Amino acid sequence: MPLTREAKTGLINQYRINAKDVGSPEVQVAVLSERISYLNEHFSVHRKDHASRRGLLVMVGKRRRLLEYLKGRDPARYKQLIERLGIRK
Repeated sequence: MPLTREAKTGLINQYRINAKDVGSPEVQVAVLSERISYLNEHFSVHRKDHASRRGLLVMVGKRRRLLEYLKGRDPARYKQLIERLGIRK
């Protein structure tokens, strides 16, 4: 995967809620968003890579479910996250 350990650690440090947080919805959505953006660039070059396209669709679905969960639990955190990531209008 193109997401290196250092890049993933940087994302976790940027989006975590407290010092020990590695699995909050914010962190998970941020990591998925980074992987999704990489795959979108990958498909501009490799148009016929259908196996990776299926993986992309799975990741997009998982990110959508996590965002819906966060929206139902804490709408303020949801709005703050989508503004930071710039993924919704």
